[in-house]
Amino acid sequence: FAISEIIRYAVDTKPQLAIVDKPIGNVFKGMWQLTRKYPVQILRGNAVGTLIGALPGAGADIAAWITYAISKRFSKEPEKFGTGHVEGIVESGSANNSALAGAWIPALVFGIPGDSITAIVIGVLYMKNMNPGPTLFTNNPQNIYAVYLLFIIANLIMVPMGWWCIKVSKQILKVPRTVLMPVIMLFCVVGAFAINNTPFDVTVMLVAGIAAFFLESNGFPVAPAILGVVLGGMLEENFITSMIKSDGQLTAFFERPIAATLGAMTLAVWFLPILLRRLRQLAGIKAAT
Repeated sequence: FAISEIIRYAVDTKPQLAIVDKPIGNVFKGMWQLTRKYPVQILRGNAVGTLIGALPGAGADIAAWITYAISKRFSKEPEKFGTGHVEGIVESGSANNSALAGAWIPALVFGIPGDSITAIVIGVLYMKNMNPGPTLFTNNPQNIYAVYLLFIIANLIMVPMGWWCIKVSKQILKVPRTVLMPVIMLFCVVGAFAINNTPFDVTVMLVAGIAAFFLESNGFPVAPAILGVVLGGMLEENFITSMIKSDGQLTAFFERPIAATLGAMTLAVWFLPILLRRLRQLAGIKAAT
């Protein structure tokens, strides 16, 4: 995302400098009006964010980008997206918040971290002789209730902390982009190199950033591609394991009710867009004749 944004700024012949000097007023003003205006977007963002957050390795950022693309796809005003349109912000913000909660589902139930935060918490639980998993709910229910209570307290504290962070983050908008973009580029290069201490990772990052720029320039959302890269290896390993256990029979994915439901949903996600596109083409041909 960062590299593609840097390239977009570099090729922009008329960059718009966003210098904000106005004081921040009441950040809660208009909150209820937005809730009544975009209830579908809020519910859809919460649902998609929770599902994506429950996937191991897929964090809140991925959820926000995917729901932003979904919101743009179903919006009546898609041309306004990319200009700070509130509809996209509402849905992606809802997904961002719900994904953080969804990450706790695999962490507490299966002991699989959904993001970096839950990975740290799982380590702490093991240090306290509390093994994450189904037994955590039966052997130590009081500890789970304490975790739920901390969730409530954290959300209450997040309101004043979030307001304070908005005031601090506003100062970033005053930094000229000619200064900000090179700094972001430096952090990207250092971060990519620090993973394995090899320049190959930096090359991969640059190539992926260039590819992301061309994808976005042609209307392709980048977030699903990144989600595929993150979860592709895990999906392939589990698919091979399942095929070995079922002696290569694909029908094993549909033998149980839950598996059959998930399999049907997966097939619908794959083929329904193709079917709908074909139906629209046929409808257009009939209308033309």
